[in-house]
Amino acid sequence: MKMKFLSAAVLSAAMFVSPVHADFNAGLFAAQTGDYATALKEWTPLAEKGDADAQYNLGMMYANGLGVRQDDQKAVEWFTKAANQGVAGAQFNLGVAYTNGRGVRQDDQKAVEWYTKAANQGDAGAQFNLGVMYANGRGVRQSDATAKEWFGKACDNGDQGGCNNYAILNRR
Repeated sequence: MKMKFLSAAVLSAAMFVSPVHADFNAGLFAAQTGDYATALKEWTPLAEKGDADAQYNLGMMYANGLGVRQDDQKAVEWFTKAANQGVAGAQFNLGVAYTNGRGVRQDDQKAVEWYTKAANQGDAGAQFNLGVMYANGRGVRQSDATAKEWFGKACDNGDQGGCNNYAILNRR
């Protein structure tokens, strides 16, 4: 009997990232204090100029409806720009978007591609979700061995679900 592993495919828990420049930090302070209008004002020009951290944070704002109308498509647009510049949180969130078909057409293979990029940077949520994808054969050939490997990495990075699923596969 094949066990189904449930995915914790939710938006990244690390809400905002903070590099070290003044305009970005003004937006970060504003977001942390709930002043999303100011965060939007500070981050939008930076994001439009290619600042990956500003792009990621705008994606989070649109994904969660923080100071803007919630808009999955705009979230995906910003996450894609940041993800293409190597931001692991954006890569993870694109994986979630493709897994759930939020803002994009549902596509397990694309989800696996984005999760893999984030997982290879040590993102525990992406590692866990890759374990789920391999355990259930979603977007990849089903493989308990590969699922166990990803769950183990997630566990090593502090993801309790990864530890639990690793233990289940270890008992088989």
